[in-house]
Amino acid sequence: MIPAYLPNSAAAVFGGGRPIDGGRNWRDGRRMLGNGKTWRGFFGGVLSGIVIGMIQMALEPYLGISLLTPSVVVCLAFGALLGDMVKSFAKRRLNKVRGEEWLIADQYDLVFGAFALLLIFNYAWVIATITPLILVWIIILTPLLHRGANIIGYLIGVKDVPW
Repeated sequence: MIPAYLPNSAAAVFGGGRPIDGGRNWRDGRRMLGNGKTWRGFFGGVLSGIVIGMIQMALEPYLGISLLTPSVVVCLAFGALLGDMVKSFAKRRLNKVRGEEWLIADQYDLVFGAFALLLIFNYAWVIATITPLILVWIIILTPLLHRGANIIGYLIGVKDVPW
């Protein structure tokens, strides 16, 4: 899951610049995604996830495992940020402002996005690799890692809020 966990933090670091929605509003009059979702952050985040995934793949023979493939790494990295964008779109529809905490959705958006792409493009890998125990670990570790990364991001000044 590291290629899915890293992109959100990396997007905050690389972010800024032109918003993905181009400043446009949806038919409800609210921004589609908001200023927090930028092209630079998206591609910086995805690229970071892919790089860390490729590093993991290079280390797998030394660890005696073989879990990741390039397509799985790409699905994890892209899916994480696509899930985050879907959540941001939903937050705008619910009239939540940028940075407003939305429990559960804020923590698991990256997991849902990553798994959605994996199920579409690598279904057999998901069935063969994601055991019930691994799924439980993902459910437990995701909010802890998410909160920790956001607190660090807040303390170093790349996030406006610690959640």
